[in-house]
Amino acid sequence: MHLAEMEIGMIIIAFISVFVIALLGLVYLLNRFHRFEWIRMMGEERKKLSWLLAAIPVLVIIIFFFVKTVSTTLFVLHLMAFWLICDLACLAIRKIRGKDFRRYYAGGCAIIITVAYLAVGWYNCHHVYETKYRVKTEKSIGEKGLRVVQISDSHVGATFDGEGFGEHMKEVQKTNSDVVVITGDYVDDDTTRADMVASCRALGDLKTTYGVYYVFGNHDKGYFDQRDFKEADLRRELEENQVKILEDENVLVDDRFYLIGRQDASSKERASMADLVKGLDSTKYMIVLDHQPNAFEEQADSGVDLVLTGHTHGGQIFPIGITGVLSGQYDRAYGMEKRKDTTFVVNSGISDWAIPFKTAAFSEYVVIDVGN
Repeated sequence: MHLAEMEIGMIIIAFISVFVIALLGLVYLLNRFHRFEWIRMMGEERKKLSWLLAAIPVLVIIIFFFVKTVSTTLFVLHLMAFWLICDLACLAIRKIRGKDFRRYYAGGCAIIITVAYLAVGWYNCHHVYETKYRVKTEKSIGEKGLRVVQISDSHVGATFDGEGFGEHMKEVQKTNSDVVVITGDYVDDDTTRADMVASCRALGDLKTTYGVYYVFGNHDKGYFDQRDFKEADLRRELEENQVKILEDENVLVDDRFYLIGRQDASSKERASMADLVKGLDSTKYMIVLDHQPNAFEEQADSGVDLVLTGHTHGGQIFPIGITGVLSGQYDRAYGMEKRKDTTFVVNSGISDWAIPFKTAAFSEYVVIDVGN
């Protein structure tokens, strides 16, 4: 089975698993609500009434599920987890101090923590930060060095539309970059043609020294053929706005540095790093654009200097980043690291995909200054 088919299968399995856990969470929450003293007191003589009262907040959650499925599911999962933690904390306090805590203490704390936690996650997802890195090299890169701006995982239409993407590009313009690179998942299955066109126009309006370069991610070409534009339309809009697409290609820019753009790991025709660097002048600085951060060893062995990736959204929801690394799905969830002589940067993305929260990271575009 190919990587793209495996990824779709894993996504389906993950969604089914989360849905089942959320259903169990509703049963758990129903039991917790029923233990509230005032509910039990109201239903002392009529047990059915007490369960009916406990079911009211659960029914409200179910109604919201049909309006905002993903957000409601996340709320249930987090409320269940925090309530369990609060229950255990109350139990520990009772054991240590010999003092019984009222049931609603744990429930009230769990609800407050969940709302606050997800509110911060929503803000981190929708507010875009500028993250700066400085990378040193012994190679000649010019007296003033090189400023690279990386944009990844915009999934246009998720947290902002095409015009919103344009507003973020106005902030990117202020960085006075030498080159802007797009490392995949620029658009998604839910992106409209109008938003795609507007965002491409925003890229075309950027003023840089060496232009804008682009590699495809696993979502860019579409999974389900439901968009009102085709891959060819996206390519045409990018090219008409002077955005240079790299697909297993390298380009020497101003005789100063190489940009090496890889096809996404989901592509059946993806070239090896050995083939991509074959014949290149190793005294020149080499930057690789690769959507998914799951080929670190291969890239480090190839001797390239800087690898820019995305895909993980910084882990997005804790603990997805940790489990992704432990399972080998990717080599790093977020940030910078160095392996051998190669520096790797994993971008958390300027937007999200289907989940409007980031509790493990924040939305960003990255500014990398390369110098001696």
